[in-house]
Amino acid sequence: MKYLPLLVLMLALPFAPAAVAESPIAIAVHGGAGTIERGRLSEERELAIREALEKAVRAGHEILESGGSSLDAVTAAVEILEDAPEFNAGRGAVLTSEGTVELDASIMDGGSLDAGAVASVKGVRNPIQAARLVMTDSPHVMLVGEGAATFARNRALKFADDDWFITDFRREQLEAIQSRQDAQITELSEDWYSTVGAVAIDGEGNLAAATSTGGMSNKRWGRVGDSPIIGAGTYADNRSCAVSATGHGEYFIRHVVAYDICARVFYTGQTLAEASDTVINEVLRQTGGDGGVIAVDLQGRISMPFNTAGMYRAAIHADGRLEVGIYDDEAE
Repeated sequence: MKYLPLLVLMLALPFAPAAVAESPIAIAVHGGAGTIERGRLSEERELAIREALEKAVRAGHEILESGGSSLDAVTAAVEILEDAPEFNAGRGAVLTSEGTVELDASIMDGGSLDAGAVASVKGVRNPIQAARLVMTDSPHVMLVGEGAATFARNRALKFADDDWFITDFRREQLEAIQSRQDAQITELSEDWYSTVGAVAIDGEGNLAAATSTGGMSNKRWGRVGDSPIIGAGTYADNRSCAVSATGHGEYFIRHVVAYDICARVFYTGQTLAEASDTVINEVLRQTGGDGGVIAVDLQGRISMPFNTAGMYRAAIHADGRLEVGIYDDEAE
């Protein structure tokens, strides 16, 4: 009986809840992959690209550091890249054969597997915002063309006229492409694919991915690539990883690249690096597909493989290390 008072006291004390370990936070962004070789970029343009990549990845990371969600982080990062005229998304997007701008974007929540996308939309200043609203404010996954634009207007998103989107660089690019080809036969694609995207994991362990693009220069017939296609250009699943892709879209669609990487991690136990490297450097390469991905897993590990001469990329790793790269000989 002498231990009874002590037992009563112990039972009366409030129990502190078990500490919940925070997930590592990490984020990566990309601005396109392709034949990006040293000497092809002017010093001024290379500096602008590196600064924009760093600005985007830091903006997303600041949200994660303050306890924000991975969805907010990837949205903020992609918005910055959409506003930067150096990339093929939003302002600075490539032009269609008619000299217009048609934009695609998608976003996915790894916790709920909710996703939203827009394709062939005109005038929306930040298509990634429209894609996110499709996910949160509609029962659909993808809206296209005028329907997507009407949806964006009804949600009071910002619009801009053609003069805001179209740069001299893109006008000259289209003129050069059309002067080298017979427009009645085929279109000539760029030798780099300046899609933008972001992936992140937040302190709650939730993954997210987002991708945005102007598509292929000189595109016709309402062509849509992989960027707005869930599973091809964008995928996130809290059981495995989050992926945003950049490259020749038709190949990424055929091989369901973003989903394939996540599925390999989940079903086969491959590491993120193994899965992403296999898909980009073996599966795609065997069929002639060019491009790369950025990906992050549940442990905050980042992988950024590409099978081209370069890929615009930046990351802030789980240990806080900043990485910004363009060329293939810059160590990851």
